[in-house]
Amino acid sequence: MDSTKFFKKVTDMISTIFLYILLLALIVGMIKTLLDIRFILSESLESGFNRVVTSVLTVFIVIDLFKAFVDYHENDRIKLTDVTDATILIVLREIAVGLYSKEFGSQFILSLAALLLVLGVMRVLAIKYSPAKGSHTAVQNEVQPSKQSISTVLDKYKPALESN
Repeated sequence: MDSTKFFKKVTDMISTIFLYILLLALIVGMIKTLLDIRFILSESLESGFNRVVTSVLTVFIVIDLFKAFVDYHENDRIKLTDVTDATILIVLREIAVGLYSKEFGSQFILSLAALLLVLGVMRVLAIKYSPAKGSHTAVQNEVQPSKQSISTVLDKYKPALESN
């Protein structure tokens, strides 16, 4: 067997496993978010809201990672915009958690804000100078992924698992 084909099969299998793990994480995260709503009623509004915001931002991070893995599985490449989007969400989540729990000092929050600025500039430049068909038309060519059901997306990957 050709080593390139073997490598492709192994990476396809691993990315498919990660997709199922991320799908499970999405389901568990959604359930946790729904359960955290009860803390708004039982505890203080601030504490309950902190839990809900943290859970929602965490679910958004998992959704973005899921999108990146689907894109990798379909195109065999990782988009810089997907990675920067996930990183921006992680930083925003940490800022929100730190602000609500009042754990961070002003210098740390400013450094996270500077990191957000750099990530935002990096994302804009990644879109503007995308390798897709020309640098100035890349923004127009970037298409939003269609809203498909999860089963439709996962059905695309079943043949890869069944062929092994």
